[in-house]
Amino acid sequence: MEWLLLAIIVALTLLSVPIAWALALTTILFLVVKGAAPLTLVPLILFSGASSFPLLAIPLFILAGGLMETGGISLRLVNLAHSVVGFVRGGLAMATVVATMIQSEISGSSVADAAAIGKVVIPAMGRRGYPRALSAAIVSNAASAAILIPPSIPMIIYAWMAEVSVGKMFFAGFLPGFFAGGAMMALCYYYARKLDLPREQSFSIVRVGRATRDAFWALTIPVVIFGGIFAGIATATEVAALAAVAALAIGLFIYRELGRGNLVAILRESVSQTAVVMMIVACSAVLGWYLTSEQIPQKFARAILETTTNKYLVLFFLNIFFFVAGMFLHSAAAIILIVPIVMPLVRQLGIDPIHFGIIITINLGVGQQTPPVATVLFTTAAIAGLPFWEVFKAGWLFTLVLALVTLVVTYFPPMSLVLVDLLFR
Repeated sequence: MEWLLLAIIVALTLLSVPIAWALALTTILFLVVKGAAPLTLVPLILFSGASSFPLLAIPLFILAGGLMETGGISLRLVNLAHSVVGFVRGGLAMATVVATMIQSEISGSSVADAAAIGKVVIPAMGRRGYPRALSAAIVSNAASAAILIPPSIPMIIYAWMAEVSVGKMFFAGFLPGFFAGGAMMALCYYYARKLDLPREQSFSIVRVGRATRDAFWALTIPVVIFGGIFAGIATATEVAALAAVAALAIGLFIYRELGRGNLVAILRESVSQTAVVMMIVACSAVLGWYLTSEQIPQKFARAILETTTNKYLVLFFLNIFFFVAGMFLHSAAAIILIVPIVMPLVRQLGIDPIHFGIIITINLGVGQQTPPVATVLFTTAAIAGLPFWEVFKAGWLFTLVLALVTLVVTYFPPMSLVLVDLLFR
């Protein structure tokens, strides 16, 4: 019966039914059929599921990302990254990876990162001889790798579902994120040598200094975010508000690239994206309540433990599970749908929930590159004006490297936990 529930949800999703409605309608159907609870509980669960204070960080980071993209902040981050690594063969591709990592320290969304950076660098890479499909693939995979760099909306949702600290999740993502970014940059260098792409420019400390000065105010936003969390003076939600205010002030009064028309469009888009995510969150609360009442997580844990008690083998199976889920579900939906089922098993095997959250995040990042539901891949393909299959074929090696990084992160927990142990424990 439980597998039928999940099968119906996946089938509705594949039929293009919005995931929020698929979650809610399927769960209500099962509540009616089984008579598990009165339907008058559903509105209460919907409201309580979306009213958690940590979830308020999601619309605020979405707003900050929109303000960055339009306010000239993203462009200055690209210029700074290019001034640092542009002298290396394939430097523009490497600069794209670096700029995406920095952008991710503010927006929290892979799709937002891909849109903001892709609009700047894909045309620039084309002018310098990069194949357009490869340019789009680099942006797409870099954005998925960058989701490990906090703040990260999937991390916020996971922390809420798993009842762990958002701040700890943020700091746990740094080293895996830098490792993934380094792997992306190494592959960029390989392609630059293979395609005989030129060096962009000679290294100039004057150019770096000029780009740093120009991007100074943009770089203050990550300082505000992580300084506030590390110093203990603000929660993740509060620093999200500070980041949005800082991005607004910088775009309006320093770079002066935001206008009234820009702000209306940004607010409209932010509200639209927030509504999609929060509807998923609210409707998933109904599903979570049903799963808990039917003790499905405990049944899942028992079924796995009857097969094996080796936590490394279990982690391998869960990696495959989340990778496949990421191919068919939005990352928020996958976390909300699956985490309540697997967390009892994770805790029973002694797997650190912070480490497990990083494993889930990077797995779903790989899923964002693998059709049929590859949101980041579709975004960059649309920006490049290419069929998504063409972009996928050009960047499959980047996606493979990201999958290998997933295994390293899975079986080397200190990469995720060393900063958490140092700063929080």
